[in-house]
Amino acid sequence: MAEAPPVPSVGRMTQTNPPVLSIRAATKTYGSATAAVTALDAVTLDIEAGRFTAVMGPSGSGKSTLMNLAAGLDDPTSGEVWLDHHPLHRLSDEERTVLRRTHVGFVFQAYNLVPTLTAYENVVLPFDLAGRGLGPEDRAWVDRLMTDLGLDARRDHRPAELSGGQQQRVAIARALGSRPRIVIADEPTGNLDTRSSREVLDLLRAAVDDYGQTIAMVSHDPVAAARADRILLIADGRIVGDHDRCTPAEIAGLLIDLEVGAA
Repeated sequence: MAEAPPVPSVGRMTQTNPPVLSIRAATKTYGSATAAVTALDAVTLDIEAGRFTAVMGPSGSGKSTLMNLAAGLDDPTSGEVWLDHHPLHRLSDEERTVLRRTHVGFVFQAYNLVPTLTAYENVVLPFDLAGRGLGPEDRAWVDRLMTDLGLDARRDHRPAELSGGQQQRVAIARALGSRPRIVIADEPTGNLDTRSSREVLDLLRAAVDDYGQTIAMVSHDPVAAARADRILLIADGRIVGDHDRCTPAEIAGLLIDLEVGAA
């Protein structure tokens, strides 16, 4: 199977695990001629397997565009995007949709649960959408997730009967249920109170440490990003910082420096 070329040795990039996601000179431009806007500008990076990466930057910096390319939700204008050795930039929309069902899990700020389904039915929904039933091993894994995430007593409850923190736990269980190659979390604590946010971050951290999951999380919160193994800073569509684990205060300082530098 084809592979992405090696990433240049710049910045942090002390890679210890093979990459799940490889992006090479990816540019995304919207509009044309004088109205063209470059949302992502020749970005090259690897997201390593079994690690927690936080992506941070000002509004409009390119964070969401980067995650959309990583998940195959959008095409780069130029460059390459490789997910588990699959060239997303060469696949059709249908092929990318099929690949997402098995390779990508999503956790959103707004939970995105189906209101008419129970918590358990929401968790196993990706299996239904992929047209595959749950075998004994899959069922045992989902049951373990429901237990580990404290959802056993809420299996038959619908989203309206759950707190915000419980709904986000269901969303995390859904994202992990199919054992994807990468989970993309977009501001997963944005709608939660402090206690629920802490619980959700604990669960994401445990997914990496206990299950070997790969997570890429977009966040504006230094406290949330401090749970990550790696912090990527984006500004004006470019990677401008690549750091190993930092404290919340250190991350806040990096963001302040970024804002001051842009002023």
